[in-house]
Amino acid sequence: MLLEMRPALDGHAGIPQETRLLFNGLRTLPGINVEGLIQSAGHVLARGLPAVESRWHAPLSRDRQVNRLSRVVVSLQQKMANAHLAAVGMAMRRVFGGRESLGRFDATHFRDFIWRMLFARTLPYENFDAVTSADFRIARVPWTAMHRCALLFRNFGYALYPRLDTSDYDVMIVETPYPAIVSPSTRLVVRYHDAIPLLMPHTISDKVYHQASHYHALRNNVSRGGFFSCVSDATRRDLLSIFPQAESRSVTIYNMVSHHYFPEESSPVRIPEIIATRRNDRIPVRANLALEHSTGTGSAQLDFILIVSTVEPRKNHTTLLAAWEKLRTERFPNLKLVVVGMLGWGHKAIVKKFLPWMERGEMFVLADVPAPELRLLYKHARATICPSFGEGFDFSGVEAMRSGGAVVASEIMVHREVYGNAAEYFSPYSIEEAAGAIAAVVDPGQRERRLELVHKGASTARRYLPDLILPQWCDFLQGVDRLGQARAKGWQA
Repeated sequence: MLLEMRPALDGHAGIPQETRLLFNGLRTLPGINVEGLIQSAGHVLARGLPAVESRWHAPLSRDRQVNRLSRVVVSLQQKMANAHLAAVGMAMRRVFGGRESLGRFDATHFRDFIWRMLFARTLPYENFDAVTSADFRIARVPWTAMHRCALLFRNFGYALYPRLDTSDYDVMIVETPYPAIVSPSTRLVVRYHDAIPLLMPHTISDKVYHQASHYHALRNNVSRGGFFSCVSDATRRDLLSIFPQAESRSVTIYNMVSHHYFPEESSPVRIPEIIATRRNDRIPVRANLALEHSTGTGSAQLDFILIVSTVEPRKNHTTLLAAWEKLRTERFPNLKLVVVGMLGWGHKAIVKKFLPWMERGEMFVLADVPAPELRLLYKHARATICPSFGEGFDFSGVEAMRSGGAVVASEIMVHREVYGNAAEYFSPYSIEEAAGAIAAVVDPGQRERRLELVHKGASTARRYLPDLILPQWCDFLQGVDRLGQARAKGWQA
C-alpha cells in the first residue's frame, strides 16, 4: 500500500495531522505493508533510487546512492529545477502514452529528516522507529504542476492527468482529490475531507485555481473507479450530492485524535508562561504597550476562552471576537481571548480587528504551540470555541474534549455529528447567540453545565481513538481489495 505524505510537510492543521496519524496507524495493522509517497507541492524533487535495477546500467555505488538521496532532501527545501519545464516534460510523456515512475527513497541514513519533516509535529517519540523504518517512494513532479498541467489541457476539451506507475501497489491512499491516474492494478482511495472548494468557493484562497483543481481531479477520481473514505457523514453527503455514482464506493471513517491529547490532572500555573513565550511574532503588536496592561502573564490564574484554528475568513474569528467583546462589556470584564493557529489567507483584515485588544493585553495570538502545551490550554480554558462556517471534521473540539475541556461550537451539520450532545451550540451568523452560548458555559453560576459538557465530551472523544478507528480502516481496505480482485477477474474474462 502507498500513502501520500505531501500534506505531512505542511504543519499543524487537520489534514497534515491526519496524514501522520493514518500512516502510523496503518503500519500497526497486521497483513498491511504501508509505504509513503514523498512529493512536494511546488518543488521538483531530485531523482530517487531506481525502483528496479536496469539491465543496461551498472548498479549505483553506495556513495552515489547516498548522494542521490541527499539531493532529494535538499530539493524538498530548496529549488533545484524548473517546475515549468518539469510540467512540460510530464505533459509530453502523457501525450505519448508515458508514465511517471516513482523512485525509491531509502531512509536508512535520513531518519532524522523523515521524523522531523514528516512526523514529529503530531506523533510522540515512541513512534520514531515505526515510521522512520518504513520504505518511501519519490514523485518528482510537483503536485501543483500535475493539477495545472491537467487544467491546461482542459482548454482543449478534457483535463488530461499524468499516469503514475503504481504497479507495485494494490492500493494507493491520497489525502485530497489526486491529480493523476494510477496503474490499472492499483485501487485508488481518496481520503475525502470536505467539498468546501466546490460548495463554499467564496471562502477559499486562489479561488479560480482551487475550485477548478478540486473539481476536475475529483471528477477524474470518481470516473476512474476510485474509492472514498470520508471523514464525516456530512462530508460523504456533500460528495454524493455532487457525484451520486460514488455511493457504493464511499464510506465514512472518522479522523483519529492524536495520542498527545488525554485527560490529566494539571495546574493552570503554566498558562501565563505559555502565552508569554508562544506569541505570534508575525503580528506587529506594540509590545511595550501590551506589557503595560494587565496581561495576566504574571499570575497563576487566567480566565480565558480559546480558539484553535487557522486565521482565515471561513473560520469565523470575527463573530467570536464580537461575541467576546459583548461578553466583556456586559458580564465578564476580565475574560481574555486566546487564539492559536497559523495566519492563513485573508488574515490581515481579521488581525486588524485583533490588534487593539492585543495591544491592551486582553487578547493573545499564539503560534507553534507544542501539543503538551496545547493540551493545557484546552484543559484550563473556560471553553474552547469552534465558530466555523464550514468544516469537514474539526479536530479542535475533539482535542479539547479529550483533554478535559468544554466546547462551544457553531451549529453546522458536521459539528452536530462529530460533537453530538457534548457541546453548546450557536448560529455562526449570530453574535447574540454566540455570546449566549459562551456565557452558558463560562458563567461561574453555571458551573454544572460546564462540568456536564466536560463529562459528555470525555465519552464523545473516545469514539475517535485509534483503537476504535483503525479496525474500520482494516474492514474498508479488505473490502476495497475484494472489489479490486473481482474487477480484475472481470477484465481478464
